[in-house]
Amino acid sequence: MTLIGPYINSAAIFLGASIGAMIGGRIPEALRNNLILIFGLSSMGMGVVMISKVFQMPVIVLSVLIGTIIGEIFRLENKLNRLAMSAKGLIEKLSKPKTKKSLSQEEFLLKFVALVIMFSFSGTGVFGAMNEGIAGDTSILVVKSLLDFFTAIIFSTTLGISVATIVIPQLSFQLILAYSAVFMKPYVVPEMLSDFAAVGGMLMIATGFRICNIQMFRLGNMLPALFLAMPISALWHYLWQILS
Repeated sequence: MTLIGPYINSAAIFLGASIGAMIGGRIPEALRNNLILIFGLSSMGMGVVMISKVFQMPVIVLSVLIGTIIGEIFRLENKLNRLAMSAKGLIEKLSKPKTKKSLSQEEFLLKFVALVIMFSFSGTGVFGAMNEGIAGDTSILVVKSLLDFFTAIIFSTTLGISVATIVIPQLSFQLILAYSAVFMKPYVVPEMLSDFAAVGGMLMIATGFRICNIQMFRLGNMLPALFLAMPISALWHYLWQILS
């Protein structure tokens, strides 16, 4: 099976990051800040649409709750922070920042980690990759690519070409998910996909809140919820059938 969605997404991020790094500080700060808010709002809007697909509401709560507890125990957010700082150090050795002022370590981490999660591990990307593997539908990843293209342009004006490095975890993760989904296809039912999309929507809303600086959710620690969604959905549906 030929997969093209993850590659389209990677190309959009890389191209957007390259354009933004070349533009640098020539985009007015007011426009840049307003567009970032729009990106956050778009993320929340997409999350609401995905949550509306829910089949069993308790699955969302259990997946996010248990997933976050697991993430907190293993401190996934801290591990992502260390990876982000390693990427920042590598990029700084290869190139000089083209922005008018360099970001502090804390500011870089907040923005870069949010982008890593949004580009690589968001509910939209995970669901889109798995949906292509199961149904052969690339539409979700194409829509995500359009949003990621403009998001990469804006954020790379301040974070520099380091944004382009995100295509490495993004492409790797989406390809693994998509090809894994091909083998999972016989065992996945529509109800499980609906609940999975809804859990992804919760993380997309949390991402939007973080981008807009409304509430700094520890998104890295919430990621296990995506992998628990379908198993919990299947178990819940099985128990519901027995009890009813």
